[in-house]
Amino acid sequence: MKQILALFLMIGLAGPVVAGKPNVLFIFADDMTYEAIHSLGMDEIRTPNLDRLVEGGTTFTHAYNSGAWHGAVCVASRTMLLTGRQLWHANRVDNKKALQEQFVDRGRCWSQLMSAAGYETFMSGKWHVKADTQQIFDHVRHERPGMPRSVKKAYNRPLEGQEDPWDPTDTSIGGFWEGGKHWSEVLGDDALEFLGMAKKTDKPFFMYMAFNAPHDPRQSPQEFVDMYPVEKVKVPENFREAYPYRDQIGCPHKLRDEHLAPMPRTKHSIQVHRGEYYALITHMDAQIGRVLDALEANGQAANTQIVFTADHGLAVGRHGLLGKQNMYEHSVRVPFIVAGPGVPKGEKREAPVYLQDVIPTALEWAGAKVPDHIQFESVLPHLAGKGTPRKSIYGAYMKVQRAVTVDGYKLIVYPKVGKSRLYHLAEDPFEMTDLLEQKEGRAKAVKRAKQLLQELRRLEADMGGDLMLDEAWVQ
Repeated sequence: MKQILALFLMIGLAGPVVAGKPNVLFIFADDMTYEAIHSLGMDEIRTPNLDRLVEGGTTFTHAYNSGAWHGAVCVASRTMLLTGRQLWHANRVDNKKALQEQFVDRGRCWSQLMSAAGYETFMSGKWHVKADTQQIFDHVRHERPGMPRSVKKAYNRPLEGQEDPWDPTDTSIGGFWEGGKHWSEVLGDDALEFLGMAKKTDKPFFMYMAFNAPHDPRQSPQEFVDMYPVEKVKVPENFREAYPYRDQIGCPHKLRDEHLAPMPRTKHSIQVHRGEYYALITHMDAQIGRVLDALEANGQAANTQIVFTADHGLAVGRHGLLGKQNMYEHSVRVPFIVAGPGVPKGEKREAPVYLQDVIPTALEWAGAKVPDHIQFESVLPHLAGKGTPRKSIYGAYMKVQRAVTVDGYKLIVYPKVGKSRLYHLAEDPFEMTDLLEQKEGRAKAVKRAKQLLQELRRLEADMGGDLMLDEAWVQ
């Protein structure tokens, strides 16, 4: 009797459980900030199908990507997702030879681990990792590059007093329409095909469905663009004409992401870019709706765990920035929604997680042992209300930015500037007041910044980094 009771306790601690092995559907967006979902508080964006997931599942409100080793932040994010290694550890295997020998050949990639657990594996969409999808998935369709091909007129626009040369609905210039059909719609088609294939097998499925949306060039059909008239798009609360340290922190105007809009920023240009960003998200949301409807129609929803997240966020005008190469919440924080059998409905969890925590989570759903090389943590204990939150969250961009968040405070360090910024996120969610620049309470702010710096030094070592962090930077 005691053994039976112990078994039930173990099952309870492991989180939601379904009969047999559940299917796992992983839906991945590109460049999507955590806030860009209507039901999570952004009232001007329309995301009815992501709202369905929020209402039918559990949202982790503080999910993060830990950083990048060069401007293509998505490469680092996805390499971590492939290997299960944290930032600088993953950086050391970011080449074809190392990934092949240390992961693909040894069956250590996430998809291979799911296959070993008895899953039929499917992949379509953006990849951007130096590993061969054909070797690690059973079925692959439309593997896409890092971004759709763009054109010169998509950049440095709109200019004040000049006609905007860019038309987000123009199908003649390729981009998302390269091949004749919008890539988001193609991914929706592939997902429906895969679900039909999976229904004919006895195996559970693992599907990796990666949108290129809402990465630029932000192109979508006219009906979606029309949903967001420029004059009605809100200018962000933390709008700035220019970020004062943009050059020293690796975000000069010549950086591809930052060059999308003119410098200095204008409120109109940011309204235009945000409207196009929202339109592409709403169009992607419509494709997600097709997949959710198919799951229901096929009778697969009752045994399918769904995770929706993104590789990193995006500024789109906040703090005078356009891209993701910064340590502010809009760029490092992502949506992370879990929905499926046994998952609490309509609930939120504030425990900080990394988006790559989906790897051990999926392996636990699969009943597989999480290998020692995986450096992330399952979210199942948090879904069950029994998780122990991480003490802190780490962030990094090359050797020019570092960040740590502890107990609602974030310290951002700029080594080349020899300066730090301190924000109280609980009271200042849009990071508008640097406590280290305030005369009142500055001594207390410096003390806290030094405490956070010590934690940042510990995390730097844990993440495999080697950057020296000088206490003089928080004086």
